[in-house]
Amino acid sequence: MKTVLLTLISSSLLFACQNDSKLDGGGGGALEARVKKLEEQNAKYAEALDFLQKVYGQQKAQQQAQEESEPDPNAMFAVDIAQNVKEGFVEGPASGAPVTIVAAEDFACPYCERVSGTLDELVKEYDGKVRVVFKNMVVHPQVINAHYAGCAAAKQGKFQQFKTTWWEKGFKARKMDDANIEAIAKEIGLDMGKFKSDKDGAECQALVDAAVNEMQKFKVNSTPTLFVNGTHVGGALPKEAFKQMIDEKLKVAANQPEYYDKVVMATGVKQFKSKKDSATN
Repeated sequence: MKTVLLTLISSSLLFACQNDSKLDGGGGGALEARVKKLEEQNAKYAEALDFLQKVYGQQKAQQQAQEESEPDPNAMFAVDIAQNVKEGFVEGPASGAPVTIVAAEDFACPYCERVSGTLDELVKEYDGKVRVVFKNMVVHPQVINAHYAGCAAAKQGKFQQFKTTWWEKGFKARKMDDANIEAIAKEIGLDMGKFKSDKDGAECQALVDAAVNEMQKFKVNSTPTLFVNGTHVGGALPKEAFKQMIDEKLKVAANQPEYYDKVVMATGVKQFKSKKDSATN
């Protein structure tokens, strides 16, 4: 009897040990599954984090590039206009205006056509206090002959007439060929022999190239780009925005007739300065 009892107890212990072993095995498998699941989730999180870090890096690089290409809004840019004024690329008084607007324009740019009319109105309204100096900025090479023609017209003192007529009967009419350029020259009363000689001559080509090169020093690559007493303006602003800026510049200039030459050219920066450069200085 005693032997049978011991046998039963031993059997029950063995049975109990076997059950415990099975529980350990089952629990270990479940734990392994949970660990594996967590590892898979962590891998997904790591992949998502890596993606977000790449996106952040790209956005940061884009922001830095934008800051490097965006002009310093507080800079006074000293754009050389002496040759342009001398050659007649000016509307308003050639000298004596307290506010000078340098306008880099392309003769096939719709926004240039828009801002050109606005600037014409401002020159008239401010009556001697504002002048606009035109800078050839050739963005569309197909109209480069129109820029040469503008130079030839300037040599006869009729750049403004050519520019106004070009916008109406050349650009808007979509007649930008050489034949129509000559028709415009005749309409505004140019000496055609001199006009053709100047338009095709090396001097006008050099003047246009020089204007483009000057604008590239200030990283101008789109039109219209303007400088109001040295302050950079990108694009065709509404007339009221220009008036507000001009009024502020008149207060600063205090009606100094040679403000551009004596202050802007004397103290301004003569090449591009970015917003980032300003922040790091």
